[in-house]
Amino acid sequence: MDISHINWLAIIVAGLSAFMVGGIWYSKPLFGNAWMTDSNLTIEQVQTGNKGKIFGFTAVFSLVMAANLGMFLADAKTDLAWGTTAGFLAGIWTFSAIAIHSLFELKSWRHIFINGGYSLVSLTLMGAIIGVWR
Repeated sequence: MDISHINWLAIIVAGLSAFMVGGIWYSKPLFGNAWMTDSNLTIEQVQTGNKGKIFGFTAVFSLVMAANLGMFLADAKTDLAWGTTAGFLAGIWTFSAIAIHSLFELKSWRHIFINGGYSLVSLTLMGAIIGVWR
């Protein structure tokens, strides 16, 4: 790994792209209602959450994920194809971790695929951004 090959602006954009994906993924028309049902949450409960804490930590963890992925991609030969592939493979890794935790929490397969799918799509997009923005 040669950190001189890391484009830190691309890392920031890749990390923040998780917000865009999450906004779409967990919207009511897509998976929001199903996720709330499978999480045993109501709209009122969701609205009472500490938004600063939730979105602040989400931003930090998304940036950590993007930086970590960027370190794996810190090679002069990294391009869009490899970045996207590496992001997808990292997404499979996190999908699997989410599935393991969720199975022990007795969550439904739908819940696993909603949360794991978000991770898979987010990391694939992160990898594409990091790969193409050299």
